[in-house]
Amino acid sequence: MLPVPTLDHVVVNARDRLDDAQQTYRRLGFTLTPRGHHTLGSMNHLAVFGTDYLELLAVPPGEARRPEILEAPIGLNALVFGTEDSSAVFQALSAAGVPVEPPDAFSRPVELPGGARRDAAFRTVRLKPDTSEAGRFYFCHHLTRDLVWRDEWRHHPNGTTGVDRAVIAAADPAKLAGLFARMFGADAVQRDGEGCALQVGLSRFEVVTHAALAASFGPAAPDAAGRDAFMAALSLRTRSLDHAATALAAGGVDVCRRDGRIVVPAIAAFGVALEFVA
Repeated sequence: MLPVPTLDHVVVNARDRLDDAQQTYRRLGFTLTPRGHHTLGSMNHLAVFGTDYLELLAVPPGEARRPEILEAPIGLNALVFGTEDSSAVFQALSAAGVPVEPPDAFSRPVELPGGARRDAAFRTVRLKPDTSEAGRFYFCHHLTRDLVWRDEWRHHPNGTTGVDRAVIAAADPAKLAGLFARMFGADAVQRDGEGCALQVGLSRFEVVTHAALAASFGPAAPDAAGRDAFMAALSLRTRSLDHAATALAAGGVDVCRRDGRIVVPAIAAFGVALEFVA
């Protein structure tokens, strides 16, 4: 049985510049978790929302175990599905002919209030490298959810409560539509003119043409830099657009309001265009 698509988190790749990414996202009005260090060699900060989160991901100087981070452009680089059974996901996708790697287990220590320390543990099922030129797709199985979704990390000055949609630009959206159909079934993919969309729990992954991205985000969109397909933008739900605008102004971030949303250009958000919607 194919998995049901739900969103676990989205990943903004900072390569080896996590300090800069951390400062940028704090100016954007996000509360970030303390720096985490994975047993895989990477490090991160999270902006935790209601049921999903945004991860700033990087590697420390001299670390060679995560080449996919250093070799990828800065910006939105991975969209991560949720699962409660990583073994079943691997078996189902393998049977469907989707190129996936066996579940990989890793952890990172978490410092808790009062000085306690526990290990947050995960198992991931990753699509094999080069399955999609748009970026990385994988599944995350949380074994210690209470160490990620903690209430003290869910409150953000910009009012963000969750990811509304992720936007992928592609010269040929049909390629990703085909991949999503193999992963989740043909009826999970909605066709919309030249583009397509995958409903991911309370969120959506939208695959649009380069022209459609430009029409929606204008100069706020990231530069394609010669790429046929790339993860370009995130739409974030906020309790109030005025709330978000106040936090962004406090951070000295230049934004524009268009069509009932606040848009932060990719150049001001580490390579991904952000829009806030109420």
